[in-house]
Order: sequence, then structure tokens, then C-alpha cells
Amino acid sequence: MFECVLNISEGRNLEVLEDLSHCAGPSLRDRHSDPAHHRSVFTLINEREPLERDVRSLITCAMNTLTLATHGGVHPRLGVVDVVPFVALDEDERPVARELRDATARWVAHTFEVATFLYGDLGDGTSRSLPDVRRLAFKGLAPDFGPGQPSPTLGAVAVGERTVLVAWNIWLSNTTLDRAREMAKSLRGPYVRALGFEVGSEVQVSCNLLDVSECPPSIVFDLVESMLRDSEHVTRTELVGLAPKSLLDAEDPRRWAQLDLSPETTIEAASVRGSASL
Repeated sequence: MFECVLNISEGRNLEVLEDLSHCAGPSLRDRHSDPAHHRSVFTLINEREPLERDVRSLITCAMNTLTLATHGGVHPRLGVVDVVPFVALDEDERPVARELRDATARWVAHTFEVATFLYGDLGDGTSRSLPDVRRLAFKGLAPDFGPGQPSPTLGAVAVGERTVLVAWNIWLSNTTLDRAREMAKSLRGPYVRALGFEVGSEVQVSCNLLDVSECPPSIVFDLVESMLRDSEHVTRTELVGLAPKSLLDAEDPRRWAQLDLSPETTIEAASVRGSASL
């Protein structure tokens, strides 16, 4: 089984989001949309062939529907189809996930004449991270496939292969964007990527937890709490997409609600649930 967690630059128009979900087919297991970020995360899980079919269908729908020309949101983005990471749920199948990545990147570049950048293990003894792509794309880093410039309406696409990660946010009140950015900077390390965003009257520390066995959400939560001053406080946390069951097994069940974790939002539960229950 393989997972693909597509980040699409649309988080507000419910009718469009329903159309995109329909295009994702039976592989769709979860959709998380955020209007402030103007972004949705579509989690697809399936065997190789049906997953590849549904990923291409969702990408086609997004490319034919969305445009960067009128897009605005707090989250950085390369394109209307922003990030397409493939994840092998069996570690031994990672070479297959890389084949899916490379084939998808070539297909996107050829079909839509859109620049695509690879990230993860590049197969030549080197690797590239998603932050590398965001920082260097078209500024010293040429696309791996497609034209040498971003499309004015579709942008570009980062297509990757990676291990399971957990996208997880902490919402704060009575604080400032500068403070959220300070906290995010303090959290960053080998196992955590973090950014600070202003979202309405609140601010958010948005995290990608790269290895929850080394740094689970409870540790990040406690670190953020230890940095709070005066009347600053955590209002809530938010799981974006799905988490592995092993994370719940490692966390104290008494903290699941605080950390926005539940058995229903695990990769394992979603794999057998199917898209009909969304």
C-alpha cells in the first residue's frame, strides 16, 4: 500500500473542493481544508495502480480548475498543485514509491507543460528536501522536468518521496506573529519543521513532524507551553490529515484529545474505511 498526500491551493470554495474530492476517486481517505491558508490536503491511500490513477485524476481536475492568478493565502505555495509526496507504507516498497514520484513528475511536466521539481532520495546518492525546493526553485535550482520558468497560472509542482510524517498545528492567542515565528524557529531541528502564521485574530505554529518516534506532538506541545509569556496560551491543536497508529500507541491516551489525536484519524483506520465515509 502507498499513500499520496497532495497539497492543493484551494481551501475556500466548497463546490470546487467537492469536485476535487470526486476526482480523487476511491483512493481518497481524508481531506483537510483551511480557508486562511487557502489550501487543502488530500490523503489518498491504495495499491500502486489505482493510487496512480486517482492521483493523476485529482491533479488533472486541479490543473483544469484552479489558477494562481487570483489565489491568496498565508501558506507559501509553488503552484495550484503544490506538493505531491508519495509514501510507501511498507519500508521495503520505497523504491516503488520513488518510481511513482518520477513517473508522476514526468507526466505532469509533459501533460500540463508545468515545471516539476523532485525531492527526497534522488537516486544518485544525493537527496533534496522540500524546503530546499521552496527556497531555491528557479533561483539556482532548475526544474527536473518541464519548462525552465513557472507557469503564470499554474506555477510549478514539487513531487517527492518520503517516509510518513505528521502535519500538526498549534493555535495560540494573546500573542503576535513575531512571537509565533520565534517559537517556530526554536522548534526547528532534525525532526521538526515549523513556521509561524497569522490566522485571523490568532496565530499558529504550523509543524511537520518528520519522525514522531523521536519528537512526538506531546513534546512539541510542552516545548511551546514552556515558551509562553504572560497571558499567551494554547487554544487548541490540529492534526492535518492522518497519523500512524504507532503515534497513538506511543502517546498517553489521556493526552489524545489535547493533541487532536484519535483512532479514527489514523492511516490504518482510513486504509480500511474507504472514501465513502468522508
